[in-house]
Parts: sequence; structure tokens; C-alpha cells
Amino acid sequence: MIKDFYKQTAPKMPKLFLGYFLCALGITMMYNARSLGLGPWDVLHTGVMNHTPLTFGQTSQLTGLVLVILSYFLGILAGIGTVLNVIIVGIIIDLINKSSLIFTPETFIGQLVLLEAGVWVLSLGIYFYLKPGLGAGPRDGLMIGLVKKLNLPVSVVKTAIEITAVIAGAMLGGSVGVGTVVVALTQGYAIQTVFKLGKYDTKIASHRSFKDEILLLKNKRYM
Repeated sequence: MIKDFYKQTAPKMPKLFLGYFLCALGITMMYNARSLGLGPWDVLHTGVMNHTPLTFGQTSQLTGLVLVILSYFLGILAGIGTVLNVIIVGIIIDLINKSSLIFTPETFIGQLVLLEAGVWVLSLGIYFYLKPGLGAGPRDGLMIGLVKKLNLPVSVVKTAIEITAVIAGAMLGGSVGVGTVVVALTQGYAIQTVFKLGKYDTKIASHRSFKDEILLLKNKRYM
């Protein structure tokens, strides 16, 4: 019933939205250190844009759709959190950019610090929006699916995915720099550290899909 749906879903929304805000903040911090090089996924996005008429946002959405499909074959189904991730994080990023809350430091060290701080803020955001179990975002859904499928640590899988995105993006002409390498090599470690501190185990974690939400609305047992 609807009452049961709100009872089990609504209390998790604040943590979910906190995660989205932190993700958007972390991404914005990394973007404002862009003179050091784009992050792995942004290298791929700009590479694709070199060969298509798509905008940056459209390329990101297309990538997300492809990853959701890949995650499906790894046993990770889309949920409310998956869809909200695609929609809301982008909106918050635009709001932060318009507010000029984050600015680009003039020095190399300053930009490097901003970049790495963004990596950790993004990792914290990923933890907060995954913890409620309402659905992983496209990129993190793929990470979780591969962790379970290959039985490897988060740091190894995340780093492998980031490096693959960089290589594919570079081959398509995407912008690569020292910052790209820093993000690719440290993001996996940062996420694994945050998950460990928050006692979140991706190997046993479960997420509610849209199918589960429908069953909950019908007041049936799920998961």
C-alpha cells in the first residue's frame, strides 16, 4: 500500500539527497581544477563529443543509459535513486556553478588540492546516496555489479573502470592531463576508504529496483 511505500522510502530520502549534493559539489570542485586535465568520465564525454553533434549533457546522459543497460546484465536493476541521480545531480551542479561558490585557484598546488578534495567529497556523496539502497547511479551501479561478479575490491574495480574510460576517451581525442591521472588512481582508494569507515559492503549491499517499489505499493513481500 502507499502508506507502506512512504513508510519505508520517505525516511531514506534526506540521506539520498545529501549524497546527491555532495556528489555535485565534488564534481564541481574537480571541474574547477580542469586546467590540470578532465576527470576520467569527462575525458570520455568530450571524446565522444568530438565525433558527434551531442552536447556535454547529452553525452553524459547517453553514457549513463549505456551503463544502466550494462549494469542490468550484471544483475543491477535501476531504481528510484538511479533516475534521481541522473536528473538531480546535474541540476545541483548548474546551481553551484552559477553561485560561484567554487572558484579555480591560481596556483598549481591550489588546483591539485581542490581536485583531490573533490575526489573525497564525491566519494562521500557516493556513500550517502548508495547507503539507503534505493538504486545505484549508472557509473556506480556498474562498479557494484563488477565487484559482485568478479569478487574484487572496490578500489581495484573502480580504478580499472576509470582507466578504461580515460583510454577510450583519449583515443577519441578527449583532454587528458595530470589531473586525469590523479583522479583515476585515487578515486577508487577514496571510495573504498569511505565505504569502510561507513561500514558499507558492496558485496552484500542490496538496492530496491522499480520492481521492488511496485511490489511494496501492492503490499507484497520483496527482496
